[in-house]
Amino acid sequence: MDPIVFFNPLLILLEIALVGFLIFILIRLLILVFRALHKYLDSGPQRQETEILRRSLGEVLREHRTRCSMTQEFVAESLNVSRQAVSKWENGTADPSTSNLLKLAKLYGITAEELIRSIQPDQT
Repeated sequence: MDPIVFFNPLLILLEIALVGFLIFILIRLLILVFRALHKYLDSGPQRQETEILRRSLGEVLREHRTRCSMTQEFVAESLNVSRQAVSKWENGTADPSTSNLLKLAKLYGITAEELIRSIQPDQT
């Protein structure tokens, strides 16, 4: 018999099984990739919360002040402190007193708890 015309049925079955196995592996890999992507996309709120928690008190105070469209001078006048004091709070070179922190939260329209929760504790 001519070797070109003769096909070994066992070899054909082996090739079909190999192709089937490769397709199975590819589909399984795609499923794992989609699951990982779905999990990453669903973790958006947690990632945003983590980013919020990484902020310092000064960053939080500045963010709330700008969100409320207030100037440092306006905040200073409202709390009866100097504009430089507000600047130092926002730069992190000084911290407001507890009473000023409560006044800031009220001025920004949030609770003191919300203000404190958005600050990451110092890890040092």
